[in-house]
Amino acid sequence: MADRYPVPASRHRVEETIKRSRFITTVARVESPEEARAFVAEIKEEYPDATHNCWAFAAGPPGDTARVGMSDDGEPHGTAGKPMLTVLLHGGVGELAVVVTRYFGGIKLGTGGLVRAYSGMVQLGLESLPTVERVDTVDVEALMPYNAVTLFKRMLSDHEAEVLEERFGTDAGFLLRLPQERLQRFELALDELTSGQALLEIVSDNLS
Repeated sequence: MADRYPVPASRHRVEETIKRSRFITTVARVESPEEARAFVAEIKEEYPDATHNCWAFAAGPPGDTARVGMSDDGEPHGTAGKPMLTVLLHGGVGELAVVVTRYFGGIKLGTGGLVRAYSGMVQLGLESLPTVERVDTVDVEALMPYNAVTLFKRMLSDHEAEVLEERFGTDAGFLLRLPQERLQRFELALDELTSGQALLEIVSDNLS
């Protein structure tokens, strides 16, 4: 599984009218099927008078099919949920769910037209979707002699380490957060910097 990949930075919405039908696409970040279904329920509550609230989700890394789901919500079978999920799985973004809300405008689109409309609305949402990088991080506590602090602070940026807290007692103590993938190199660098005098303890894993 990839340690880093883009995920939605925030909830995102786009809207378009296709042959008089109003289509509203809402995209959100979800990390589980349960979160995805809660999001779908929320959008259905927001648009209770819509003709359809079709949805799809892929709650894992980009392209991963282990945690996916979809629904045509009353549209002809295979014309909404499946095309929407296909776009999600090929969109290069992970951990996302999408609901395409439709208000029927009186003109039937036909099965091909529906497939194009629903897949196109998801594509439209992804094209303008703000994303952030998902990174698995770990919190660690580092204890070291005071004479190592200046050089220690200089090396933090090389390992993408962020200071969460500083504690000063017999030794200098720092609570840090850094990407899990950098932990081993960070530990080696700290050991070298302090000639083995530093202590490093993992406080918690943060799987984002």
